[in-house]
Amino acid sequence: MTDEFCFDTTILVYAYDESYRVEREACKKLVETVFNGELRGVVTNQILAELFNVLTKKIEKPLDIETSEIIVNSLVESGNWKKINYSHETVKKAITTAKKSKAHFWDCLIAETMKDNGVENLYTENEKDFRNIHGITLTNPVRK
Repeated sequence: MTDEFCFDTTILVYAYDESYRVEREACKKLVETVFNGELRGVVTNQILAELFNVLTKKIEKPLDIETSEIIVNSLVESGNWKKINYSHETVKKAITTAKKSKAHFWDCLIAETMKDNGVENLYTENEKDFRNIHGITLTNPVRK
């Protein structure tokens, strides 16, 4: 078991989106623990891309491109955040996992990318889709 935690897109979005106070507080604290070196955070390149897209287009009050760029770049440039990516073999595994688990392909791709990189722990609000994916331990920091 590793002490690294992958952060799903929604957890990162909550850390920067002011629309959801309770969720923001919990997620912002978690993100800060990584930036402060108290926790080893992990993001996939897919999550970084999703984060930028959601921050600029899909939240109630979208952030401007420059602010969103600074947020994404802070994760990319920080040595406290491990960045991982997937291969064509990972895509094949994600397809198989999506068929078996009935989870969304993009969530399966995150999970398989994690597993390919030895990461077992995931902070996510999306327990429903990740629950059926073998080999991932879920923690929901905003469970009500």
